[in-house]
Amino acid sequence: MFFSPSVRITLCFIGIAVLCLFAADLAITTVNPWKDLAALFLGVVTPDFLSLEGIGIALLRTLAFAFTGVALGSVSGFLLALAFRWRIVRMFSAFIRAIHELFWALIFLQFFGFHPLTGVLAIAIPYAGIFAKVYSEILDEVDPTPERVLPVGSQTLSAFLYARIPDALPQLVTYTSYRLECGLRSSAVLGFVGLPTLGYYLESSFAQGFYSEVGALLLLFYLLIATMRLWARPKLIPAYLVAAPFFLGDGLPIVWGNVVRFFTQDIVPSPIRNNEGWSGLLSWLSDLALNEALPGIWNTLVLTQIALVLTGIVTLIAFPLISQHFGGPTRRTVGHVLLVVARSTPEYVLAYILLQLWGPSMLPAVVALALHNGGIIGYLIGRRSSQIELRPDAPRGVNRYTYELVPRLYSPFLAFLFYRWEIIMRETAILGILGIYTLGFYVDSAIQNIQFDRAMILILITALLNIVIDMISRRVRAGLKLKVSQTCEDY
Repeated sequence: MFFSPSVRITLCFIGIAVLCLFAADLAITTVNPWKDLAALFLGVVTPDFLSLEGIGIALLRTLAFAFTGVALGSVSGFLLALAFRWRIVRMFSAFIRAIHELFWALIFLQFFGFHPLTGVLAIAIPYAGIFAKVYSEILDEVDPTPERVLPVGSQTLSAFLYARIPDALPQLVTYTSYRLECGLRSSAVLGFVGLPTLGYYLESSFAQGFYSEVGALLLLFYLLIATMRLWARPKLIPAYLVAAPFFLGDGLPIVWGNVVRFFTQDIVPSPIRNNEGWSGLLSWLSDLALNEALPGIWNTLVLTQIALVLTGIVTLIAFPLISQHFGGPTRRTVGHVLLVVARSTPEYVLAYILLQLWGPSMLPAVVALALHNGGIIGYLIGRRSSQIELRPDAPRGVNRYTYELVPRLYSPFLAFLFYRWEIIMRETAILGILGIYTLGFYVDSAIQNIQFDRAMILILITALLNIVIDMISRRVRAGLKLKVSQTCEDY
């Protein structure tokens, strides 16, 4: 039987995910998970806004970190995008975006402490790498015709400003707006490492069993995301950017001696610091590889592949919820609400909640990754499905879904899915901080034991693993001729 390349690669990834299921720990270990889940649901529908002290400041700081970090990241990313044709710039951008914001925060915490600079740089640095990649794609897709009609002898800068930027500006603005939404999620998650954003209060309330407070915090965050079009208007952005640094809060003064010591001593492998020679270094690296790096890599890959396939399944189930080809306005409105909740809830927050309800295993992480990423891709595919015009005699119900829409949407569906593969890998690694045995678990353990040299090696391995996945993803997309450049506008 002949299968198209898209079907063959789909079956291949499904087969890998099924094999990974046998190596995954997907157990529910809590005594009464459904009772806890019901208590959480009751808290969400009965939110207690009045008992939240300091929540106004937390909201302002969540916004301040997001605006400041995204602004620095976008400016830096734009400058990198101008030189993106150079291999060294592409490699540098790939490296800094491959390290998750929480890993950057854990690094800066070691020498900056709980200073606002920790949160700002934790967002700005990886976002600069992301902006560089996407901005360069947008600029490369600009119609070259306006540059050709410029007067002979026009300077390169003038041609860039007057012929390329105006055409690319709408997509640049659209993608930057999307990144601001991502920045809000990243800013909220930084609270889980101690910075005074929404995540800090969410973790505190959940740990104490105050589910009504948890519900209030989640609803406030969803409201913040859902109303972005109202309060994040282009004319107001400059005022927000000017005001944001003043709401970052204060921290202890930075001791620059700690910064110097971190880079000159703390992250230097201990055998080198202790003059143990090559044999000591090889023994140290062997121990790190066998007991931490290889188990972390294995679990990260297993969890990623299961989450990737489950994301695809969630997407195919979710996109009809908002497609105009299924149901009426009421159903689509409910569908929009569900997908907004799914895509607005950071994977880290959702995984944290599910871990408290189900216990420590890979299951909460898999479900969290699939719901969040499936919500994002399902929303995008649902929008695309609504743009498809069907014949008046087109079949309805299951046949419409199976024979009319899915075949037409399958290429962009795979493009989005493989585009998110690298992102799912980044999130999988960082979820180890919650106690799942991915690379993040061993990074966090090393930092807790003040073994910064081991932590930095593991973070570098995480970055390299993400770069490899990104390379494989690009080759798969190129082999299937999947267009992902258009995702810049959709995202």
